Amino acid sequence: MADPYSTLGVARGASEAEIKSAYRKLAKELHPDRNKDNPKASERFSHVTNAYDLLSDKDKRARFDRGEIDGDGNPAAPFGFGGGGPRGRPGGGQPGGFDPGDGGDFGDIFEGLFGGGRRAPGGGFGRGAPPPKGANVAYRLAVQFVDAATLAPQRITLQDGKTIDLKLPAGVETGTQMRLSGKGQAGPAGAGDAIVTIEVKPHAFFRRDGDNVLLDLPITLDEAVRGGKVKVPTVDGPVMLGVPAGASSGKTLRLRGRGFTAKDGQRGDQLVTLQIDIPADDPALVALVESWSDSRAVRAHLGV
Repeated sequence: MADPYSTLGVARGASEAEIKSAYRKLAKELHPDRNKDNPKASERFSHVTNAYDLLSDKDKRARFDRGEIDGDGNPAAPFGFGGGGPRGRPGGGQPGGFDPGDGGDFGDIFEGLFGGGRRAPGGGFGRGAPPPKGANVAYRLAVQFVDAATLAPQRITLQDGKTIDLKLPAGVETGTQMRLSGKGQAGPAGAGDAIVTIEVKPHAFFRRDGDNVLLDLPITLDEAVRGGKVKVPTVDGPVMLGVPAGASSGKTLRLRGRGFTAKDGQRGDQLVTLQIDIPADDPALVALVESWSDSRAVRAHLGV
């Protein structure tokens, strides 16, 4: 039963234009479409709409000023004034206390604010916003690199203690959001949603480049010289990779379909960059190269 003048922040002697201007400002600030995660804003929006409903109707405003009805439009005396329908309106009116032609021109206001027609928020001609849903609840879910690459199912515990198994979407990456309908806070029009933001954790040796997985693979000198099969880790488990004879450090080999799953369902590749690992102070290796030297100008392309 709040004072509608106080609710709109105007003086009792305010003009119709001042009342309308105050309402436009508050409606723009508090409209549910702009405050989907703030039930308090939706509640205030309903209050200011009710206040404008009363003060924009000359008859109801006059009756309120005379003390015949309260801020909700209900009779202030036990048996009411003016008789008739609900909330002291002759003939009854609509249950919400607002008829399309009774002076509360919501259509013009919302058309200017939100681009709509002559309809109040929530559809139809109403006295304000529909009952709000409960607030959304935000969660962050840390996902292991390999799980993200293979779209392994994840489990999350909600604030009510219940657990839910999640299926990661194709194209998942840090910042991806998943919406769980009805898993937020309870509200008059139903529960809000749970918004889960994914964080893909870094890996000890894998790196991501788009939908591809990158790996620096150490190999020995004899593996580089003679070539052959070597075991390589992938996000799907170890596989054997053929290293060509005479391979150099920096050579990149491709394992197709061993990367992340893109949004179109196609998987990227794993790119394996060879790194020849030379042992330090190995007498046998030192003896080998003492009787052999490479006369190629391997740095000629660098101008030296």
